[in-house]
Amino acid sequence: MPAISRIDLQRHGDDSLRRMSAEMGLALSVEEMRRIGDYFAAEGREASNVELQALGQAWSEHSCYKSSKLLLKQYVFNIPCKDFVCNEDAGVVHFDDEHDYVVGFESHNHPSAVEPYGGAATGIGGILRDVLCMGAQPILLVDPLFFGPLDQSFEDLPEGIKHPRYLFRRVVDGIADYGNRVGIPTTTGMVYFHEGFTGNCLVNVGCIGIAKRKHIVRSRAGGAGEIFVLAGGSTGRDGIHGVTFASEVLDEDSHEEDVGAVQLGDPITKEPLIHACLEAVERGLVTGMKDLGGGGLSSCIGEMAHAAGCGAIVELDKVFLRQEGMQPWEIWISESQERMAMTVRPDRLNDLLATFDSWDVFAAAIGRTVPGRRIAVTFHGETVLDLDLAFYSGGPEYRRPFNQPAHLERTDVGEEPVDYGTMVLAILGSPNVSSREWIIRQYDHQVRGNTVLPPLQGVLGSFGPGDAAIVKPVEGSFRGLAVTADVNPEMCRLDPYWGACATIDEIVRNLVSVGSKPHSLADCLNFGNPENPDRMGEFTEVLRGFSDIARALDLPFISGNVSFYNEAPTGPIPPTPAVIGVGIIDDVRDAITLSLKEDGNALMLLGITAQELGGSQYYRHQGLVGTVPRVDIPRLSESIDRLLSARPGFDVLAVHDLSEGGLAVALAEMCIAGDRGAEIDLAPLEELRTDHLLFSESATRWIVEIPEEQVDSFVAHMSPVPARRIGTTGGDLAIGRGNGRIANLSVERLREAWNRYIPERMGS
Repeated sequence: MPAISRIDLQRHGDDSLRRMSAEMGLALSVEEMRRIGDYFAAEGREASNVELQALGQAWSEHSCYKSSKLLLKQYVFNIPCKDFVCNEDAGVVHFDDEHDYVVGFESHNHPSAVEPYGGAATGIGGILRDVLCMGAQPILLVDPLFFGPLDQSFEDLPEGIKHPRYLFRRVVDGIADYGNRVGIPTTTGMVYFHEGFTGNCLVNVGCIGIAKRKHIVRSRAGGAGEIFVLAGGSTGRDGIHGVTFASEVLDEDSHEEDVGAVQLGDPITKEPLIHACLEAVERGLVTGMKDLGGGGLSSCIGEMAHAAGCGAIVELDKVFLRQEGMQPWEIWISESQERMAMTVRPDRLNDLLATFDSWDVFAAAIGRTVPGRRIAVTFHGETVLDLDLAFYSGGPEYRRPFNQPAHLERTDVGEEPVDYGTMVLAILGSPNVSSREWIIRQYDHQVRGNTVLPPLQGVLGSFGPGDAAIVKPVEGSFRGLAVTADVNPEMCRLDPYWGACATIDEIVRNLVSVGSKPHSLADCLNFGNPENPDRMGEFTEVLRGFSDIARALDLPFISGNVSFYNEAPTGPIPPTPAVIGVGIIDDVRDAITLSLKEDGNALMLLGITAQELGGSQYYRHQGLVGTVPRVDIPRLSESIDRLLSARPGFDVLAVHDLSEGGLAVALAEMCIAGDRGAEIDLAPLEELRTDHLLFSESATRWIVEIPEEQVDSFVAHMSPVPARRIGTTGGDLAIGRGNGRIANLSVERLREAWNRYIPERMGS
């Protein structure tokens, strides 16, 4: 039997405690180690190594949000939502009279930087479990991804850092292999390239699920007197110290030393596990369910009992092991994948075990809930952990000092392009505008047969980038969910507040573009070291921006994640508050796409264009700095209402929002998707320089295709939102201003430029 070591923390000085935390992989500060020592002194005993490891998991930044919880409560947790059900492992919101939809959004950044295939794959596995444990069937996956430049020079790559091309390829492989094998479509996502992600790529993963309201399960035990059942994969040494690894800055040695912290995914086990869990829920066998993610059993069991107001006893020797000789602390904190914990009444235990056996999924009773508020863990009869749950699950909360970032008020002007056609093609083929088809085609976005609008949309053989995907989740109903994901890290770097507002503005534009009403948000907040006041200032300003715009639009954040310590020898990442937006469309048959539909129709530009090019693709290309777009929230709200209400009275044939690349790129994308051009005249627009009109990324703007005869009545309907006719569909993409033509580009040239960037750099 393995020995259990016991430690008197109060006999150690600060240096000794600091070394102990590092050597045991606890990632706890000296002050936190002191607090733990005081707890055990009050209990009159020494701490076991199992207890210290458990507290290291529970008190990690990744698990207890000790640097962010107070700010999240202040800014985003309390935004009202009339359709809200609960927010535990995932957020639950009403979809229709009988069903709820479930949203989970997580990061798997450090694991993916170290072992990109496994890190990305297990990120998908984990987010599927977050949705599953609420009793919901996962129906789609979302993957916002962030990398260094694909053409990064090997000579300039810091020691120990993997090349962005390798990380990119292996992350996409991991997502594709896991999602495709488990049979859940990846319908939505984004990819952003920036030198700030060279040392620390970001892999954010989201999942949407659907459930009958009566089948929603809580991530907590049902109460005292129940049995804990562990189901799914076996427990091994993979994933040990995953959450503490995610709560520290990467260094040049992380890529070799921390490979063991990356879990091993198994989609072939996950697929029957999903079916078995859903059957158990439908039969009413479980009283609570939670996935084993960060911290493994250590976090899962304690949180389930604590949330239910009861205690727990766990027998570690009942856990099915993959490897011999595992120490009790390893079993308790392992983050091995494909595992779910649930509580069941004793009289239904055999039924539950038989359900999992019928799906050939391992399941075993490993403990029970008890009266009181303590958790005890035994191993072959020896108590190896005995903690008060309030202390165990509480964790510290910090209000970190922060430096207030200044709003950037600067507009470099630069020279106008000599050749506008060449500039349009250059921006269209730039890293953050170009086609993502190389990625998308590796994902099965049609599996399950519910995808109405896929990520690529348009006429056969000439697809463009859809603003949002739409799925029809309930059989026999045409009510649908629209889903999109976005953020502009460069805007957030230049001005965190307005960058955050611009992110929500774009999410809303995307949802409205396909004909859905924005309904809810989920965030994955990726930042650097929170102990640095500059990083904490960025975080605070982003939350303030989110709060201001989301409250005004009555859009709640129903789920989310915070990922700090995204730094490497190359420096911190840009502030990257990725957001998933969910909209509801009453009838998916009314969905709108971006592709131009017929020659001779009018193109209308909605909104106001300003000289706001900070963070824009044009200024990135030019090496210029400018003011980040400001969001007029009342105008955004009015625009949403006017555009959504236009559909019954007008033939709204195509809609596309203006984002990366501005007006020029939006027009090009509509032409590519529809395989037809347009004659454009900029004369009716604002008195700005031509390059600013074409490439400004001002917020709250759309292009709409309508029949020519409806122009006047459409303008009247949209008022007070500006709606100006800027062109006619057909021919090449010809752009002029008054009597002068500044660019003429065939659709084939546009398509060629848009399709080139990723395949050329990835060798295919």
